[in-house]
Amino acid sequence: TILGETHEEEDEILPRKDYESLDYDRCINDPYLEVLESMDNKKARNYEAVKWVMVFAIGVCTGLVGLFVDFFVRLLTQLKFRVVQSSVEECTEKGCLALSLLELLGFNLTFVFLASLLVLIQPVAAGSGIPEIKCYLNGVKVPGVVRLRTVVCKAMGVLFSVAGGLFVGKEGPMIHSGAVVGAGLPQFQSISLRKIQFNFPYFRSDRDKRDFVSAGAAAGVAAAFGAPIGGTLFSLEEGSSFWNQGLTWKVLFCSMAATFTLNFFRSGIQFGSWGSFQLPGLLNFGEFKCSESDKKCHLWTAVDLGFFILMGIVGGLLGATFNCLNKRLAKYRMRNVHPKPKLIRVLESMLVSLTTTVVVFVASMVLGECREMSSTSHSGNDTLSVQGMSEDVNSSIKTFFCPNETYNDMATLFFNPQESAILQLFHQDGTFSPITLSLFFLLYFLLSCWTYGISVPSGLFVPSLLCGAAFGRLVANLLKSYIGLDHIYSGTFALIGAAAFLGGVVRMTISLTVILIESTNEITYGLPIMITLMVAKWTGDFFNKGIYDIHVNLRGVPLLEWETEVEMDKLRASDIMEPNLTYVYPHTRIQSLVSILRTTVHHAFPVVTENRGNEREFMKGNQLISNNIKFKKSSILTRAGEQRKRSQSMKSYPSSELRNMCDEHITTEEPPEKEDLLQQMLERRYTPYPNLYPDQSPSEEWTMEERFRPLTFHGLILRSQLVTLLVRGVCYSESQSSASQPRLSHAEMSEDYPRYPDIHDLDLTLLNPRMIVDVTPYMNPSPFAVSPNTHVSQVFNLFRTMGLRHLPVVNAVGEIVGIITRHNLTHEFLQARLRQHYQTI
Repeated sequence: TILGETHEEEDEILPRKDYESLDYDRCINDPYLEVLESMDNKKARNYEAVKWVMVFAIGVCTGLVGLFVDFFVRLLTQLKFRVVQSSVEECTEKGCLALSLLELLGFNLTFVFLASLLVLIQPVAAGSGIPEIKCYLNGVKVPGVVRLRTVVCKAMGVLFSVAGGLFVGKEGPMIHSGAVVGAGLPQFQSISLRKIQFNFPYFRSDRDKRDFVSAGAAAGVAAAFGAPIGGTLFSLEEGSSFWNQGLTWKVLFCSMAATFTLNFFRSGIQFGSWGSFQLPGLLNFGEFKCSESDKKCHLWTAVDLGFFILMGIVGGLLGATFNCLNKRLAKYRMRNVHPKPKLIRVLESMLVSLTTTVVVFVASMVLGECREMSSTSHSGNDTLSVQGMSEDVNSSIKTFFCPNETYNDMATLFFNPQESAILQLFHQDGTFSPITLSLFFLLYFLLSCWTYGISVPSGLFVPSLLCGAAFGRLVANLLKSYIGLDHIYSGTFALIGAAAFLGGVVRMTISLTVILIESTNEITYGLPIMITLMVAKWTGDFFNKGIYDIHVNLRGVPLLEWETEVEMDKLRASDIMEPNLTYVYPHTRIQSLVSILRTTVHHAFPVVTENRGNEREFMKGNQLISNNIKFKKSSILTRAGEQRKRSQSMKSYPSSELRNMCDEHITTEEPPEKEDLLQQMLERRYTPYPNLYPDQSPSEEWTMEERFRPLTFHGLILRSQLVTLLVRGVCYSESQSSASQPRLSHAEMSEDYPRYPDIHDLDLTLLNPRMIVDVTPYMNPSPFAVSPNTHVSQVFNLFRTMGLRHLPVVNAVGEIVGIITRHNLTHEFLQARLRQHYQTI
């Protein structure tokens, strides 16, 4: 946790984990400030140019990752289907279909087993990764989410899980892969491969990394769907919590680089025409157009908008049902699967693969209908000849278990890659019976819901599109067969159905609209897609949240929404702040710093001085009047307890073995107990902060005036900065001036980023407890702060829009009265405080 407690959700089924926050605050040693202030204009422009080079490199690398995944998925899938198809054709005549099923099981179980093993190596590689990246961009540090090992396991695992026949997509994990590339490439170092490290001091802060992760996530979407603008909007709508105009251009440029890199190599490899740019993304929806022989056909009309709205409502209901079932499955896994040995997760994945394979094989053999491959149309566009279909759609027709000149419509959907099945539903006309579409939708709905959440890398975009396309195609067939609407173009209804179901599951609007428009290359679909997605989102939101938000909540991540509810304005900053402060003084002894860092888990500490001149006014009888605690009387004993715990921790401090690291030739003498150490230090040197620190820990005999004093706020100092100062021996002795203390540059302070040393790993024998550390050159002297009477909505907007990590609450006379972190702004915490507010009225 950071400053503040971890609060549990009411319906939480497991204890909430402790998540750290990323440091997005701009401190006095911010890389931009130090670099730009020390450079002339030309060098500053070069520094900005390096960022453009980095985002271009991120886009190119993300496109290459997509190329790698696509190439090997196609290779493994074609190998499996070629072997199984030849076996089925032979066994159809010889009656050995059980052998064909065993061959298919052998392929699928092997691939899924390999995918599960990769997840065991890096557990965060499971799933699509979108919830984890959304949390990271929101400001929460998810362990291992942007590691090199994660992207390797993700890319390798997703190609095995897709080739293994699971109802998952490879497009979703591309977002996670791009984010990892964006986080790691500009660092020029790797934690997994420690030998890979270059002397590149720039972009070594959470703030810079967040911007590059945003660009990488957008590049992943752009590479998956061939939609650079949609990827940019996805990063804005679903990913980044903090945005600026300059970042928009960089993210769009990165998305363009990813799209055209993937397009260049895929087009060259598949068509042998380098530079033709014919395949923009991993998923291509093809061209939507009516047959030239059908004069009644239209892509869509104004009358169809009514049906699209109804499909949006149904899609929202189906999406809410999908999310509800998947949430229950996730809770069951958290209770009964995750606490058990990791092998159980592998067995669960293989059980899902076994069930999926058997269902696909049996459904194709028993439930499929044999339909003619070409016939004369009697009703305009009820059927379409093979000659009228594109080569891709024509080549993906399956004839399993059917006589000559016919094909199996169920096997055509099940025994094809998901992208080919989507093309079949979009561009074949009149070739799937309503019964086949209904059964396919039901089976695919249930199996994909069961699959999402198992321990394999998996995406949800493509399964949702395929499931929704079957629903839309079913609606088109019913309207044409039973209502007689001959003008309907089935491909349009399949596309709208895909949008409705996907929107009902993920609850995205703007970005998904643009992604689908760019994928179809048909701008006229903009209005119906937008209306359908809006209706699907509103309908689904009436019942539950989107699938990604549900999984974020189940993980107990303190994710901040875009805005608070209106009724939250009944609360003030004083109602939600954390008044139990752990603070440091501008000049603090090493003994106190080590004790503070060892006995707390906070990631930032206010730098304060005590207003000793106001001690007499501090207490009047039993009534506390100090502004720094008047909002929380229950905090009277907490600070004393904190100090007692700190004092007890020093009993194990090996002071007898300590040596002076900062100044070997200076010996320190213990001052007489009766002398005022503060007065001695004031006589020896000038300091801008006259009240430095108490030299001894509070004892039980201290009076209330001695325990609590008004605290004047001067700035914030991060835990990582304090540990770095201790590790590097930045301190001075009592007989010296603070000006003699060594000064560290920003590059030296951030050299260990992002893995700063831990205080518990510090060798205390190298430190002298009586030495003093001046933290003022490294603290943030002007952080954002709010008044205790500030409305919660204003606090929330400031926290979100500025990308803050800690927000001090300072009263009118400059005293710090509390601090606000993201834990104090989560929906659950605000609801609890609102209930307390109503009880006190």
